[in-house]
Amino acid sequence: MLSDRLLLILAAVGLVPIALSYGIAPSAILPGLIGVPVESAAQSQVFRAVMGLYLAMAAFWLAGAFGSGLRRVALWSLFVFMAGLAAGRIASLILDGWPGGVLFLYLGLEIVFGLLAAQALRRSS
Repeated sequence: MLSDRLLLILAAVGLVPIALSYGIAPSAILPGLIGVPVESAAQSQVFRAVMGLYLAMAAFWLAGAFGSGLRRVALWSLFVFMAGLAAGRIASLILDGWPGGVLFLYLGLEIVFGLLAAQALRRSS
């Protein structure tokens, strides 16, 4: 069983490369990674905003991992973040069909981390 602290650290560390893949060079990385061409400044801005959100969440989870006063709130945010992403991807599976391999991998990780966060919250209540 993972400790709450280790769960938050793993989620944060795992999210950073995903965040950077969306925002460092969207027009160079995203077509090959997820098959999405990024052809305008507006599209790059959207992906860089996603990167900023992901990095902010990772920083908050690390703050929760190292500050016990934030730990429960950080676990709730981890649960909501992962469950929300997984729910959106599942809706897309139903409405749009099967995604590419990396997106299916992301779905699996989101489900696992969401379930682990829910389990940690149940343990701590």
